[in-house]
Amino acid sequence: MMLRLALRSLTTRPLRSAILAAGFGLGIGVMVELLGVGEVILEQAHSPALAGGGDVVITSGLGQMTGARFLLKDVLGSARLREQVSVASPSRSATLYFITGEQAVPVAVFGGVPSLQRAVGDPEVAQRPEWRDEPADAAWINPSREDILRSLDRFHPIPASSPQPPASRRSSWAEWLYFNGRSPDGGLRFYLSFIATDADRDGMRPVFVRLQLDRKGRSSNYTAMGRVHERDLLAEAPDLDVDGNRVRLVGSQYRIALALSDGVTGDIALDATPGRSLPPMEIHGANGWASGYVAPVLAGTLHGHLAVGGETISVDGLAGYHDHNWGFWDGVHWQWGQVSSGDLSIVYGRVFPPASVADPDRIPGFFGVLGPDGPIGYSTNVTIREENDDGTPRAITVTARGERLEVSLRFTVGEIERTETFLQLGGVYEATGRAGDRAIAFTARGSAETFRLRQ
Repeated sequence: MMLRLALRSLTTRPLRSAILAAGFGLGIGVMVELLGVGEVILEQAHSPALAGGGDVVITSGLGQMTGARFLLKDVLGSARLREQVSVASPSRSATLYFITGEQAVPVAVFGGVPSLQRAVGDPEVAQRPEWRDEPADAAWINPSREDILRSLDRFHPIPASSPQPPASRRSSWAEWLYFNGRSPDGGLRFYLSFIATDADRDGMRPVFVRLQLDRKGRSSNYTAMGRVHERDLLAEAPDLDVDGNRVRLVGSQYRIALALSDGVTGDIALDATPGRSLPPMEIHGANGWASGYVAPVLAGTLHGHLAVGGETISVDGLAGYHDHNWGFWDGVHWQWGQVSSGDLSIVYGRVFPPASVADPDRIPGFFGVLGPDGPIGYSTNVTIREENDDGTPRAITVTARGERLEVSLRFTVGEIERTETFLQLGGVYEATGRAGDRAIAFTARGSAETFRLRQ
């Protein structure tokens, strides 16, 4: 019936039907053409040639790639990939504004290393032989281990926002260097932090040094405090000088001198294992809220000693770890853990921001596995489940799934130390699963943290 009515309507007014058919056909044709043009424009926008040559362009979906030197040296330059990468060239695009009177003229600008851009086939650089590398470009052509660690371990200015964050949030800004070490049996452990808080009107930032020392179930804490100008923190870190306490990065070794309360002193060195670093990651929320994390040393070896109460405590041969955190911490809590065994290092964690800046349930966790030649696999599909006894964690189960990664961790809590805001946990991990081409099956001592606000 409907078909008969349609045919009768078309044949009753043939001229109108022809015009409508032609209009519909033209509209569909124009739409198909526009879709085709849009696809070509999108392909051209992602063309490596337009980005300065090469076959593959690697970009960050979250803004500037802050771990570019790590990517060049420890990922693209790893034994697993270096034979497949003929040349890699770092570059950066930005917008430059020319101001003339009351008029601002935006200009797209592009920067790179001339010799590397020629190597990847950038036609613009190829036509300008006078463009030569500057001395500073050497840090990108062949970055040293120290250059990479410094780029990962830099301090950050407090983010500007509009509107400005409230005073209560700004005062919660903190950034710290964290080191830990543990003996194979867990009988000796230490946790060391250098924590910088918000700057005062003179630009000075209080920096707290805290050492927690655990020996055979007995825990003791030692502290110091000083003030460092924000300018020096941003320019020199991870090198720090705080009231007689010192951190220096020399090559791939962190050298730490301590002068703490109760006459506690120490000289400690942490050797960073090449390729065992986790690059920076940062999450953002409303009104400039941010929280970031990087682990320059997922696995390393400690040397040196601590002097406590007339006793010398050797840390030679202890397994070492170093990470770096920054952000606004008012209303924030987190879960974190790390373990190493042989040539494998695993780190996982999740940050829960306050609901006023982001939905905590929508912030994913992370899980990374690194081997002797750098990253093996990672995932943001992570579940961290605690088993508690009257609010005290006794075990933690972590599962992670991703492309070519499926790993489970079972952490049995052996030692617990409560700070003002969280629990530091020591214990044993059982790891099973697969990451890339590596089967994972080991049992090893490791660390974990979980937020527990002191009542």
